[in-house]
Amino acid sequence: MSDLFAADPSETDRARPLADQLRPKTLDEVIGQTHLLGEGGTLRRMLSSGRLGSLILWGPPGTGKTTVARLLADQIDFSFVQISAIFSGVAELKKVFEKARFDRLSGHRTLLFVDEIHRFNRAQQDSFLPVMEDGTVTLIGATTENPSFELNAALLSRSQVLRFESLNLEDLAKLLDRAETLLGDKLPLTDEARSTLLTLADGDGRALLGLVEEVLASASPDEVLDANSLLTVVQRRAPIYDKAQDGHYNLISALHKTIRGSDPDAALYYFARMLDAGEDPLFLARRLIRMASEDIGLADPQALTLAVAARDAYQMLGSPEGELSLAQVVVYLALAPKSNAVYTAYKAAVSLAKSTGSPMPPMVILNAPTKLMKGEGYGGGYIYDHDTPDAFSGQEYFPEKLGRQKFYQPVERGFERDLKKRVDYFERLRAAKREAED
Repeated sequence: MSDLFAADPSETDRARPLADQLRPKTLDEVIGQTHLLGEGGTLRRMLSSGRLGSLILWGPPGTGKTTVARLLADQIDFSFVQISAIFSGVAELKKVFEKARFDRLSGHRTLLFVDEIHRFNRAQQDSFLPVMEDGTVTLIGATTENPSFELNAALLSRSQVLRFESLNLEDLAKLLDRAETLLGDKLPLTDEARSTLLTLADGDGRALLGLVEEVLASASPDEVLDANSLLTVVQRRAPIYDKAQDGHYNLISALHKTIRGSDPDAALYYFARMLDAGEDPLFLARRLIRMASEDIGLADPQALTLAVAARDAYQMLGSPEGELSLAQVVVYLALAPKSNAVYTAYKAAVSLAKSTGSPMPPMVILNAPTKLMKGEGYGGGYIYDHDTPDAFSGQEYFPEKLGRQKFYQPVERGFERDLKKRVDYFERLRAAKREAED
């Protein structure tokens, strides 16, 4: 007898989130990740060989990691078990492992999918090692964070890391077409608004389908939304950016390298992206000060002064006015002549200082505040440079044990071009003095 109170299957299906309704049933239906699932892709080759080892799926949200893991289990006829590292602990893992061992005795293999695997601590990650080694489970872990930083080396050595990529606009357009086919109608959007919708998804397929649902819930009957109207009815997605994780490090690296590469437009773009994502402007100010010394240095000594001034200006003005001062320095640093001569010289000096112990400086340049020290030769024969031509005595200042060292090699750029002339001039005077002494 049928249940009179059971939900209509068609109504239940329509109540499911669009992302769930459109979840691919086969690997061929997965959109994107052609480097893994296309002809000759890594996963295709694994499946064709009949062997599937443990995997770590690394990539942004909404790129199909969970779906692919589930479909892989179907493809190789494994039992699929899914847990989340956010809600699971050692006790639950032990239950999963015990059941997997029991199932294996009856000839059934288990594919264990662990979402957000980076959330497990080191000890919890180690608990996977025995069951991976003896074949009790085939582990597939999914993570949005860099596995090199978040997962144990032992776990990584037993797994293959596969990188999932954000969906490009063409992939998102295919997904949108598939959604409209399921819905039986086109979204009420102009062409420009449609392009804006794809951009707002930011490479995240699940987010795109969520935006589609927002449009359907917000648009009035017979209303066609243009780009501006779309932005008022859908909640703008926050950029994929975690100030303590990969997004933070990737973008600050991009900003630093574009400034070093003298591209003010790209530098402003990454600077704006970080601010838009909620980065602390003072963090950016500190990095700009560092760049002024590391990449520009004495090729333009004014760069450091301006970077510090921009930091102070931001602290005085706050947001958003103070951010313009930082943007000004971004452009200035990008266009300034570049030199890492001081940076390189400093590293070389630090390396030598750490590796040579504590050799005594020449006695001639040491002060002699007591008669005893004066009698020992402290300060004997010191020449006061200001009393010599060009204020240059040519005395030797390195410890005798080390001999003459060369760290600073100025470049022929900007202000440092003039410094190079002075360095070369003093080197010639030193050489002439040594020759005269010989």
